[in-house]
Amino acid sequence: MTLLAMLAGLALIAGNAFFVGAEFAFVSARRDRLEPMVEAGDKRARSVIGALEHLSPLLAATQLGITLCSLALGAVAEPAVARLLTDLLHALAVPAAAQHAIAFAVALTIVSALHMVLGEIVPKNLSIAGPERALVWLGPPLIAFARATSPFVLLLNTFANRVLRLLRVEPRDELASAYTPQELAAIIAESKQEGLLEQAEHERLTSALELSDRDAGAVMIPLSQAVTIAWTTTARELEDVVARTGYSRFPVRVPDAATTSAPGRDAGSGSGRGAIGDDIEIAGFLHAKDVLGIPPGDLDTPLAPTRLHEMVELATDTPLDQVLRRMQRAGSHLGRVVDAAGTTVGVIAMEDVVEQFVGEVTDASHHD
Repeated sequence: MTLLAMLAGLALIAGNAFFVGAEFAFVSARRDRLEPMVEAGDKRARSVIGALEHLSPLLAATQLGITLCSLALGAVAEPAVARLLTDLLHALAVPAAAQHAIAFAVALTIVSALHMVLGEIVPKNLSIAGPERALVWLGPPLIAFARATSPFVLLLNTFANRVLRLLRVEPRDELASAYTPQELAAIIAESKQEGLLEQAEHERLTSALELSDRDAGAVMIPLSQAVTIAWTTTARELEDVVARTGYSRFPVRVPDAATTSAPGRDAGSGSGRGAIGDDIEIAGFLHAKDVLGIPPGDLDTPLAPTRLHEMVELATDTPLDQVLRRMQRAGSHLGRVVDAAGTTVGVIAMEDVVEQFVGEVTDASHHD
């Protein structure tokens, strides 16, 4: 009988380990790591990935299992170990009055230690070390257990949820798998400290996160510092501007705007050699390639009326990630930045936005 009780105790410790491991596997596993396993045809992964959306009853099932195993272990294993120890103490001539107390204390210590180490700590650490691997093995039997005990699980889960709502906490059936920018920044910083990211990779990722914190107004080139050309600029004149500045795209001033221009950077940044009035309005832009293939007889004909490219309009407070997305969607390398009144206050180049993410970009069409 004692041997059977000992074997039953070991089985209960194994059962407790199963429920603990399953609990930590469910709360630690990430959907984005399970999805490739599902796509690869892993049937076990397919059976558990949907369960991640119903964590609350599954966690209640693990707690039910852990409680039952722990109570049964105390009722079965501790008396069995105590009986063995009592016989040993009797053989050692320990006074009869002290035998039961000593046997009970030692048995409780042994059973509790085995329960904690083999039934709690080891399975917990195994699941944390490989949550997805643990989940595909432990998840299906736990789901079956939850279905078999669904009346009790539903009762426990309902009661627990009511207590949470009394504490003004809304229960959730699925763990959040997305991260806020602040959490991502902390993860990136920690990865850099652990040596998992090179300095260049760290800078690129950090810059990408900061895109949403910066807007078009922070990156734009004020209109007074931008290279602009007149509406009446001819192909020959555009060739001269390209040769003089080394830039390839130039915003075009509307006919009644000021005519003085100052070099900048591809409708972008750089040191100016002059100034333009604040009342300039931009109609679009011309590209250096627009002069290619023009017959010699048309080199003195204005380009803008027939070859003008549209510029996407952006508010000064448009976040840079949205700026990049809108410029890509519009297929435009230049944007026109406007203030709250709709007045053009600057231009922004896709290159300048991209450089906020990847650093300085060298363009073969530019020269110093």
